[in-house]
Amino acid sequence: MQWKALALALLVRHGSGQAFEMMRFSCSQLVIDRLDPLVNPGMVPSPHLHQIVGGNSFNASMDPADHDLPSLSTCTSCTFSEDFSNYWTAVLYFRARNGTYKRVPQFVSEGLRADGGITVYYIPASDTNTKVTAFKPGFRMLVGDAAARSTTTAPKVCHRCMPATGDNSNINCGAPDSQTLPTGFCDGGIRSVITFPTCWDGKNTDSADHKSHVAYPEGSADAGVGAYGTCPESHPVKIPQVMYEVMWDTRPFNDPDLWPEDGSQPFVWSTGDKDGYSQHGDYVFGWKDDALQRAMDARCNGAVCNQLKTQSSETAMKCTKPRVNAEDYDGWVTQIPGMDMTS
Repeated sequence: MQWKALALALLVRHGSGQAFEMMRFSCSQLVIDRLDPLVNPGMVPSPHLHQIVGGNSFNASMDPADHDLPSLSTCTSCTFSEDFSNYWTAVLYFRARNGTYKRVPQFVSEGLRADGGITVYYIPASDTNTKVTAFKPGFRMLVGDAAARSTTTAPKVCHRCMPATGDNSNINCGAPDSQTLPTGFCDGGIRSVITFPTCWDGKNTDSADHKSHVAYPEGSADAGVGAYGTCPESHPVKIPQVMYEVMWDTRPFNDPDLWPEDGSQPFVWSTGDKDGYSQHGDYVFGWKDDALQRAMDARCNGAVCNQLKTQSSETAMKCTKPRVNAEDYDGWVTQIPGMDMTS
């Protein structure tokens, strides 16, 4: 997402001449593996492949009762060195005309340096008088549904066909963004955005479905950004809006000789979903001490914050984990890893 375009769109939406501060920083690839400690804790391998960033204490279980991310992690792939949270999404594949699959690589968003991964946003309320409450230890949440195969009630998960340069002026997940994958060549790749709720019940750091303890504001617009609006009585506490931005480099596959003869779009999520409805984002909070609260109170902007410790992009990119599952995630394969489980 074009950083300046997003900021301008927010100013127009909120009718303000003042800057709308939001943290925006890169988290390089930590590992690509079939693990999911949120939905399938302890299962090795999990049903489908994820791309994961953040603290290197990430593993298949991560029981919040005894897994403290800041104390167990020795590094993080994120810009802010006090952020040992883990962020992960499904992985995009290209299906060639001959039926083989190739994982689509990721590239970094505008203005940042990273090895693929995810661009992470933490967005406060547009009203500077409204305070947001940072997440508590053990907090985790999920947006989207890996099993979805048709339109869902989660319009906060969307795709955009990016132009070769620049970007459209619309805000995230507003038209022409869509829950479905683009149907034609995208000169600038495909951008996937996942936007999390901004209202919390104030008591539970998790719930059985990893969703019920949080909510979107009442009457929230599909394209709303930040901790805006009125929280429902059941979820009265405003929390920072976490947003993921993943750039998928589909440009090497823009070859009509590789695409299906009928011209249908050839991209498939690692869930086995060829339409796009099943993209999802998982979040496990792992900021050290009160670092995130300090950053939100100071309304830190971009990838620089006087309240936080940072590390170089080179240091962040060195933070990786070996794969647990010995599967081919890089070459051409006859089936997506885990497809036998997802089907």
